[in-house]
Amino acid sequence: MRTKVGIIGGGPAGLLLARLLHRAGVDCVVLESRTRAYVEQRQRAGMLEQGTVDALREAGAADRLTAEGLVHQGIELRFDRARHRIDFPSLTGGRTVTIYAQTEIVEDLVALQLAEGPPLLFEAEAVTVEGPEGDAPVVRFLHEGGERTLTCEWVVGCDGSHGISRGAFPAGACRTYAHDYPYSWLGVLADVAPSCDELIYARGEHGFALHSMRSRRVSRLYLQVPNGTDPADWPDERVWDELAARFAIDADWTLRRGPITAKSVTPMRSHVHEPMRHGRLLLAGDAAHIVPPTGAKGLNLAVSDVRVLGRALAAWHRNGDTQLLDRYSEICLARVWQATRFSHEMTKLLHAQPNGDAFEHRLQLSRLRRIAASRHAAAELAAHYTGLPLTL
Repeated sequence: MRTKVGIIGGGPAGLLLARLLHRAGVDCVVLESRTRAYVEQRQRAGMLEQGTVDALREAGAADRLTAEGLVHQGIELRFDRARHRIDFPSLTGGRTVTIYAQTEIVEDLVALQLAEGPPLLFEAEAVTVEGPEGDAPVVRFLHEGGERTLTCEWVVGCDGSHGISRGAFPAGACRTYAHDYPYSWLGVLADVAPSCDELIYARGEHGFALHSMRSRRVSRLYLQVPNGTDPADWPDERVWDELAARFAIDADWTLRRGPITAKSVTPMRSHVHEPMRHGRLLLAGDAAHIVPPTGAKGLNLAVSDVRVLGRALAAWHRNGDTQLLDRYSEICLARVWQATRFSHEMTKLLHAQPNGDAFEHRLQLSRLRRIAASRHAAAELAAHYTGLPLTL
């Protein structure tokens, strides 16, 4: 097989890039190692910055998002058994965020891809990227019982932190910056209407909790737990009791309970790979960077990468202009590091230290009280949460 752009990974980043390239007239092929059912059911983030919504609209993939997405104009911080609302529009000049599950985004993009092209191959496992330093890199992949090759002019790795793309960078051509946090998140999906209109970030006596949602009928909730936690050690009643304790306030508010349909534990880590390009191989999304989910930046950073790549590859296709491609890593990493810093600060602000450090706890409360009392401090949080502008 031959194409202009070979995309490894059929998650939201790879699918959105394929859609943008298709609309710009750039031939591409998407290789996804998993089945369609797995990709469409993989639970991930659901909070979209305005820039992410704009990118999906630009790709013609926002019809259901517009009809079903939940626009949020703020978040609620809970600490000291009190609630404190951060109003986004008044602090950011009108910006908001939208709740729309990643599973829905992927379903929308897969349907468009299969209906209109370009080619999307499921159960096509990329095994190597050869010759990225030259003009015609080759992706070798396994599909339908045999090994095949995809010859490209550019290869984009959207295959996540465990994919093969990042490993195709030669030793000495890149550097990885990483940080592991001493706690994880226990996440649950529940068939119950959310107990809140906007997301709740709570710093309880025993640690962090987050109340989010996937729709008007499905709640998504998280608890800080020790690393190595087994979800089986958390029966449903224990989950609900601990959530209720961490969300507790001295006011009339009740946590709705319902059937829990899924549980998983997510380690908290930060990871940045520099640069995001080697020759004709470019990385996007989790293949290049991971952030803890506290700041809801992972999916939004992936879409930001893809917006830059879509424009850069379209300019190259039109007239051979490589200026934006040459600056791709520089442009994206500037935003990645800002989001990494914000996610790190939000994580440190809201999570209990495993050693029960009382000094750190008092510092956290001091910072939270400052955000609640100061418009300037709240505006800084709101600006990052709703998404910094993409500067090309």
